[in-house]
Amino acid sequence: MSAPTTTTTITPPAQRHHLALAIIVTCQLMLIIDATVMNVALPHIQADLHLSTAGLTWVMTSYTLAFGGLLLLGGRAGDVFGRRRMFVGGIVLFTVASLLGGLAPSAGWLLAARALQGVGAAAAGPSTIALITTTFTETRERIRALALFSAASGAGFALGLIVGGAVTEAASWRWVLFINVPFGIAAAALAPRFVAEPPRHAGRLDLPGALAATTGMLSLVYGLLSATSHGWSSPVTIITIALGIVLIGCFISIEARVRQPLMPLRLFADRDRAAGYLGFALGPMAMMSTFFLLTQFVQDDRGYSPLRTGLAFLPLALAMLTMSRVVPRILPRTGARPLVMAGASMMTGGLIWLTQLHGGSAYATGILGPMVLMGLGGGLAFIAMPPTIFATVPPQDAGAAGGVLQTMQQTGATLGISVIAAVAAGTGGSLVAGMTNAFAVAAGIAAVIVVVVGPLFRSRVPAGS
Repeated sequence: MSAPTTTTTITPPAQRHHLALAIIVTCQLMLIIDATVMNVALPHIQADLHLSTAGLTWVMTSYTLAFGGLLLLGGRAGDVFGRRRMFVGGIVLFTVASLLGGLAPSAGWLLAARALQGVGAAAAGPSTIALITTTFTETRERIRALALFSAASGAGFALGLIVGGAVTEAASWRWVLFINVPFGIAAAALAPRFVAEPPRHAGRLDLPGALAATTGMLSLVYGLLSATSHGWSSPVTIITIALGIVLIGCFISIEARVRQPLMPLRLFADRDRAAGYLGFALGPMAMMSTFFLLTQFVQDDRGYSPLRTGLAFLPLALAMLTMSRVVPRILPRTGARPLVMAGASMMTGGLIWLTQLHGGSAYATGILGPMVLMGLGGGLAFIAMPPTIFATVPPQDAGAAGGVLQTMQQTGATLGISVIAAVAAGTGGSLVAGMTNAFAVAAGIAAVIVVVVGPLFRSRVPAGS
């Protein structure tokens, strides 16, 4: 009689990779959604916690500023201490901060919780890209994985409005934060099982560089927000913007001298990579005007409910997700340049279209077309960039490179909100008048991608390895 046998279920490597990608992309989507998920809930938060108009802006920027300002530190920390460890630790901190934010009894509590969310996102965010690039080593598979990641990053801004609208209307604004908790717990529990830990790289953290980068961005954003309420000629505005520029200059100087920088300047030596980074800053800077201003327009001027406001952005999200299926098929044949230039041209056209909005504009004729055009254009342009950026990044710099990419995205989004809010407020007229001026500025930013960034790309992404 043969001895009884026991069967051990082993997950095949390909399936493990797909499960790992699902966990990583879901977490990235959660981090990006929280950059805009509060937009639709702002009127309810203002009524509940008695926030000023300037305080409402900080509900948004306290998260994106902490997220963007600490991403470089989070990226290098992942290289040194372990990318999966930083990913899980960041998600845990983000989840706890979300719970605390949902329980906030005061405005100060909420702003502190939002900043803490940003710290957790900065710890987890850079490792998402690094874990993808080390998990998917075959070129075609990596392009597909990065395309899905990019689509989630881009569509997440729009999906945040949809989620925020639905949850705010069905429950309350507090559940916009509570909803992160079960997803965060699931991700933290599953990641150690399915996401492999890449080798660590010995080194130390550049804390002076992190301090200069974070305080520089804080000062710059504070100055831009000051322009919204006090004007561009205000001493506070001038001094804080100037200080921010000086501190960012100090940060670049520090990075050029230290042995192990947070942002290795050699990453910008590659022309395609430098173009991709620049595009990833300018794109969100232009796109955030749509989310920030149109949510106010459809709610305040057109009387939309929170749910209807969120659903108004669904065409943009669907268009970007559609491009995540298209771009990986054509990128190896065309390279990034034509996709970036065509996509950014569509974005520019959509923003110019939005400058024609007026008080009587209907959704179907004034907003739907620009939404679709910007979604298709944004997906075409920005899904093509990450595979080009990471095509030649050395493994020891994967975390830092991921940190730089997401820093560009979050910094662009934060500065975009600040600049667009300042331009809209500086008009001195109605909401619509300020909006159309701001959309014109955003269209100019998108046009820079067409004229300057697109032509910088030169190489093709290999079709396979």
